[in-house]
Amino acid sequence: MDPMSPTALVVPNELMDRIGSGLNILRDHGKKVQKYLLKNRKFEVAKKSLTSIVNIVLIEAKDLPDAPANGNSGLYCKFKLGGESHKSKQVHKAKPIWRERFNIHLYDDSSLEVNVWHKTKQKNFMGRCVIDLSQLEKEKTHDLWQELECGFGSVHLLVTLSGSERCLPVDNVLTLTNGLHHEPPQEEKFQWYRLDNWSEVGQLTVTVHGARGLTALNISGNVNAYCVLELDNSRIQTHTVRGTSEHNWNKNFNFSVNDITSALDITLYDESIIQSMKGETIGKVSIPLLRIMNNEKRWYALKDRSKKHSARGNCPRILLEMSLVWNPVKASMRVLSPKETRYIQKPPKFDIPLIYSNLIFIKNIFKFFQNGNEHYKRVFEWENQEKSICALLGWLIFWYFFRMWMTPLLLTLPFAHYWLTQRNNNVPVPLYQIADEEYQEEEQETKDDKTIKSRINELQDLTITIKTAIDYVVSLLERIKNLVNFSVPYLSYLVIITLIGLTIALYLIPVNYLFMALGTYKFTRKFLNPTRVPNNDLLDFISRVPDDEKMKQWRELKVPEPNCNSSDPAKSR
Repeated sequence: MDPMSPTALVVPNELMDRIGSGLNILRDHGKKVQKYLLKNRKFEVAKKSLTSIVNIVLIEAKDLPDAPANGNSGLYCKFKLGGESHKSKQVHKAKPIWRERFNIHLYDDSSLEVNVWHKTKQKNFMGRCVIDLSQLEKEKTHDLWQELECGFGSVHLLVTLSGSERCLPVDNVLTLTNGLHHEPPQEEKFQWYRLDNWSEVGQLTVTVHGARGLTALNISGNVNAYCVLELDNSRIQTHTVRGTSEHNWNKNFNFSVNDITSALDITLYDESIIQSMKGETIGKVSIPLLRIMNNEKRWYALKDRSKKHSARGNCPRILLEMSLVWNPVKASMRVLSPKETRYIQKPPKFDIPLIYSNLIFIKNIFKFFQNGNEHYKRVFEWENQEKSICALLGWLIFWYFFRMWMTPLLLTLPFAHYWLTQRNNNVPVPLYQIADEEYQEEEQETKDDKTIKSRINELQDLTITIKTAIDYVVSLLERIKNLVNFSVPYLSYLVIITLIGLTIALYLIPVNYLFMALGTYKFTRKFLNPTRVPNNDLLDFISRVPDDEKMKQWRELKVPEPNCNSSDPAKSR
């Protein structure tokens, strides 16, 4: 065949479609990479002198001017710093809450411009503000309410300047034993008698020395890692260490502690383009503030994204040194106020294992109360005479000596039980070791040989059990409601007369003697009536009251009037 003939150049249509689709995919990925590079300007970091990274959290706005509401409308903000700009998502003007985070690179220009726009069929300018970043303290989160110029209202922002040090070459990276001094916070400022600033209960100092055992997906195996530290809404980021498998940051950070029950979250990221686009982390660790040992330099194992398993790598770990000082008086008063809301949170996910474990927990609670009720009945029925005699004597002695001021002490009995149990252990076990052992046991239990069918059947039985218990609780609450609203007047009046008689008895007779008499009656019912069926008097009474479903069945329908014409078919014709 002549290669220059037209038939020799014909390409099948199927092959051309595949080539066309492949080119479209390459074009789309190319646009994504180009958009990412233009947005983050990673290539300019190596050329310009990077001063720091500005982390901005756009929270909300208030007192904004009215704008025309024609059709669909949205309120959004635009941030501009130097040649880099970002745009927020659009929210409804009636509730301008964004809770969105942006990272902008700070070079020479330190004026951050914030413009607020309202978009309908056309854009309406709502106002602007300019923040001078040079006036803000670095490596500290600033909570700002910024008034808008050329308009009305204000914008709520969290601004943090961090990552101010450029990464060093591998040969110049400091080692972990470079003599970096960990400076603990001043204890005099947070003595128990200093009650000047109630919003700040303490101060935390963290020294991030370095990390080992990190893994990467690239060919060289080196990770361009940086570390992010978060305490409530405060967020600080270290500089990036490039081109090495042994990362050393050697940085000191200070946090203001607003809640002593919070936890310090540390996350390690890879700055490479691929990992940044995927949004994956190298490792995480959460450290409760109350578990921090001052001036203790130790390694913390890194976990994966779920914070349950170990992160990938060769024993990934991070070396930290922390010190915490806090005022116990202000911290105790702070736990009685609402907890600080984190503005940036991940959306909840449908976690099937978590749902299953929660169902197991609810089932165990219902089973606990059911077993407790059964033991309660057996004691009163004298199935075990020794146990019943001890219970009767204990009941009488308790209520003979009981006084009202003893009630708070009774609530401390569960704490005393667990405290004594832990003290009786010969070898103290650290909390993290106990958590690891419990997790390993759970992991071994989950790795059994159950088939999918057996798991589905088990989940079905578990759901039916919980549904039955929930239906019983709902029915009980509905019966109490119908008892109060006189759905059955006889039972409601009977309860009222009983409560009035009980009030008179409590006024005339000490409560100790009443409970002693009640206990004696409960324990002697078996002897008075040996053939009686074990029961609960209160539940038996409430069972006489109908629930809402029974009330619907009892509802009377209106009797229709008979049609006179229908009785005589001849007349109807």
